Amino acid sequence: MYIPKSSFPKNNNSLQTTKHFLFAEEKFLELTRWLTSSETIRMKHSKLENAITIEGRELLRRLLEEHIKFRGLGDVGSYIVGSDGVTRSHKRIHKRILITIFGEVVVERLGYGAKGKNSLFPKDASLNLPIESYSHGIRKLIAREVSKNSFDEALDAVYQTTGVSIPKRAAEILANKAVEDFDKFYQEQCSSRSLKEEKSSSLMVLTTDGKGIVMRREDLRETTRKRSEKTQHKLNKRKSRGEKANSKRMATVASVYGIDAFTRTPKQIINELTAEESISSIRPRPVAKRVWASIEKSPEEVIENIFDEALHRDPKKQKIWVCLVDGDPKQLRRIRKEAKKRNVNLTIIIDVIHVIEYLWKAARVFHEETSLEAEEWVTERLHGILQGKAGYIAAGMRRSATLRKFSEKIRKPIDKCARYLIKYSPYLRYHDYLNKGFPIATGVIEGACRNLIKDRMDVTGARWSLKGAEAIIKLRSLRTSGDFENYWDFHENQEYYRNYYSQYADPSILDEITDKELLS
Repeated sequence: MYIPKSSFPKNNNSLQTTKHFLFAEEKFLELTRWLTSSETIRMKHSKLENAITIEGRELLRRLLEEHIKFRGLGDVGSYIVGSDGVTRSHKRIHKRILITIFGEVVVERLGYGAKGKNSLFPKDASLNLPIESYSHGIRKLIAREVSKNSFDEALDAVYQTTGVSIPKRAAEILANKAVEDFDKFYQEQCSSRSLKEEKSSSLMVLTTDGKGIVMRREDLRETTRKRSEKTQHKLNKRKSRGEKANSKRMATVASVYGIDAFTRTPKQIINELTAEESISSIRPRPVAKRVWASIEKSPEEVIENIFDEALHRDPKKQKIWVCLVDGDPKQLRRIRKEAKKRNVNLTIIIDVIHVIEYLWKAARVFHEETSLEAEEWVTERLHGILQGKAGYIAAGMRRSATLRKFSEKIRKPIDKCARYLIKYSPYLRYHDYLNKGFPIATGVIEGACRNLIKDRMDVTGARWSLKGAEAIIKLRSLRTSGDFENYWDFHENQEYYRNYYSQYADPSILDEITDKELLS
C-alpha cells in the first residue's frame, strides 16, 4: 500500500520517536556504509539487488519490531472483564513470536488473566495479530501462491519473496483457514465488480457444470468409494481406463454474470464457427462476472447459491434470466425446481457446442472423420437446428441411416444424436434465443472449469483431501472473480471479531490502548 507524504507527521518531536528506532537506524547505517565500500563498487547490479533485498528485509524487520514495541504493552488499567463476565486482574508480561514477511519479530504485551480462564491480550487485539504464529501478510501471500501453483512451488515462491521457510503442513492448514469466511463474504457483500455496470445490462445469466477431481479414497462420495474399493487395479504404477472414474469426486462449478442482449442470425453463428466471419469485436462482454466451485457442497446446494447470487443482484427480477447448461438430466431437474421455488421466469438453454459434438459423432458414420463432406454435413444440420428445426433434423438423419441399411451397431451414434435432439428440443429453440439476443454457448463456465479445476487440481499423481481441495478451489474462485483483495480485508475484519472483539465485555477499550500508553 502506498503511503502519501501528507500522512506523515510534520513534527515527530512530540512523541520523541527517534529514540525508539535505534536498532533499525544502526542497520540502516551499516547497510549504507557497506554500499559505499570497496567490496560493492565492482559488483554487478544483480548481486547488489540480491544483497540489498536480503539486508533490506532485516532493516524492515527491525522497523516493524521496534514500531510494535513503541506502541507499548497494551496496559488498559488494573483489570479487564471478558465477554464471559469474568474479571481478569492478574497482569503479567508475555512474549510471543510473530513470523512476518520480513522474518521473525518478538512481541511483548501485557496479559490479563484469572484462575482457570484464558488470558486476554489487548495489544494483540490492537494489532489484530492472528492466533497462530504467522502474520496476516504471510497468510495472504501463502493463500495467493497456493491458489496458483503446487504447494512445493508456492512455498518456494514465498521463500524467494520473503526469505521465510514455511513447512508444507503449516501452509495447508493456513490455506484452509484462509477461506473460513468465503460464504459469509458473498452473503454480506456484493462482488467487487461494479454492480452499476450490471444494472445497465439486460440479461442475468446463470450457468453451471461439473468437473471431476481425483480424491483420497476416504474423501470420495459413498457410492464412488464403494466402487473404488471393489476395483482391482490392472497396473501397479498407474490407473487404467475406468479406474480413474472411480477415484474422482465431482466439483460443481458455477457462474453468474450480466450481459447485454445481442441479436444474431443462424448464418452469423455458422460463419463465426467456420471462421468466415468474426463478431467478437462487437459482441457485448460479461459484466460483474463471478465464478466459483465447490467439491464439498452438493450440486443442489451450489445451485441454491447460484440463485441466491442472482437474486442478490436482481432482487426485483427486472432482468431477463437465462440459464446455460450442458443437458445433464439431474442438473436440469435441480435448476427447474429451484426456479419454481424462487418464482423466477427462467429460460433454460442447452449449450450449442454440446449439440455440435453430437452432430460430429453422427457425421463420422456417414463420412470420413476429417473429410470436407463430414464438415459440410455438420454445418448443414447445425444451420437447420439454429433455425428451430431440431425435430426435422433428427428424423432426417434416422431416415438416411435406414435407407443406407446401417446395422444397429454402426448407426448407434446417429440414433443417439437424434434422441438427444428430440429429448432436449424444448431447450433448443435457438431461432428464438438468437432473435432475443440470448447467449447460446457456455464459454464462461467452460473457462471456469479449466481455470478453477483443471489447471490447478488436475495434477498428475495428485490425490486431494476434501478440505484441501475445497480451500484451493475457493481461493482460485476469489482470484478469478477479482474479489481476492476485498475478501482478504473482510477476512481480517472477521478474524478481529472472532479473536478479539467478541472476547471483551466492553470492546471499546481496545480503541484506546495505543493512545493511552503513548500519551501517558
